[in-house]
Amino acid sequence: MAGTLAVTGWGVVASTGVGADEFGKALTDGQSGLRDVGTMFGEELPQPAAHAIVDFDVREHLGRKRTGSLDRTTAFAVTAVGLALADSGVQLDDESRDETGIVLGNTMGSFRSIAEFDRETLVNDRPYLVEPLLFPNSVMNCAASRCAIWHQLRGVNATIPAGRISAVSALRYGGTLLRRGHARTLLLGAVEEFSAHRAWLEHHAHAGEPSRAPLGEAAALLVTEDAHAVRAAGRPLDAEILATKVGHFDASGGSTAPADGLAQHVRAALDAAGVSPAQVTTVATGECGLSGVDAVEQAAVDAVFGAGPDRLKAADTLGDCGGASAAVQLAAVLALHRDDPGRDGQVSVVTSCDPGGGVGVVVLRGWSRRGALR
Repeated sequence: MAGTLAVTGWGVVASTGVGADEFGKALTDGQSGLRDVGTMFGEELPQPAAHAIVDFDVREHLGRKRTGSLDRTTAFAVTAVGLALADSGVQLDDESRDETGIVLGNTMGSFRSIAEFDRETLVNDRPYLVEPLLFPNSVMNCAASRCAIWHQLRGVNATIPAGRISAVSALRYGGTLLRRGHARTLLLGAVEEFSAHRAWLEHHAHAGEPSRAPLGEAAALLVTEDAHAVRAAGRPLDAEILATKVGHFDASGGSTAPADGLAQHVRAALDAAGVSPAQVTTVATGECGLSGVDAVEQAAVDAVFGAGPDRLKAADTLGDCGGASAAVQLAAVLALHRDDPGRDGQVSVVTSCDPGGGVGVVVLRGWSRRGALR
């Protein structure tokens, strides 16, 4: 299909594993990333467990040099980009670096860095006495910028703060950039960190949701290129992104039921991809225990697909990854394909709902590494 995106590699940092191989093995083995986080930050937390990477040491992945100033969000993102580039085998030179960029989604950057910077402006004798080295990490596009600096990506650099649908929005925006010739290679995905600040924020925001999944954290980046160009060069594909849709459902319960609104977006994405609901073998949902949002997503998926496709609920093993939720859903689908030739050519759908009413849909066709030349 002309104009579609090819995924030629991907990298992930998550509670169940760092790197595509480790992440994929944990998924197929059904391993959970839930860990005791009671002593992770040396301060009280609202819940004793989370899907956190409690033993993550950025120096193991990036070395000691220049890593001391990286906050958790940025460290995850820079690591995931490096893993994705290595996984794809893409060779960057001076010319290609100018056409290689990144579009990174998140909720609001590093909430911990923002909160600590703001606190400094309040507790000092004068606001301008705040430590200036704290400021760069408080900027929302810090992670994307540091990824570009670290890996020498001189092309497009963008940050999309779209909550749980951030990765879908990044894919959609990135696809537009590639089709219009603004880049040749783009790293697309999202990142979210776990911190005491986020734990307390989410606890107070959703105190009435007893079934809510424990919080999680992750970064997942896909190396994307024009699918036609990749095939013409005889290179393998992990997946082809056939369609992406983003929009909103009516959370107020107006004339159109919210589930009907999401179902319309799913059908529109399938039409754009040129596939029918019956051709879809897996639907990866973003359900995380937020009853109102999950009910919309479940009802919409049921309305479009019935009981046909397999359901993949990433939050069961990865927790609520916030702004990185759709990114880890995509990584989970890619992981299922990677070592299973029986899935070659199968179509999967990723759905995502944000409590603010945002919805995202991705339709993709995946291949194993052995069947990737398509």
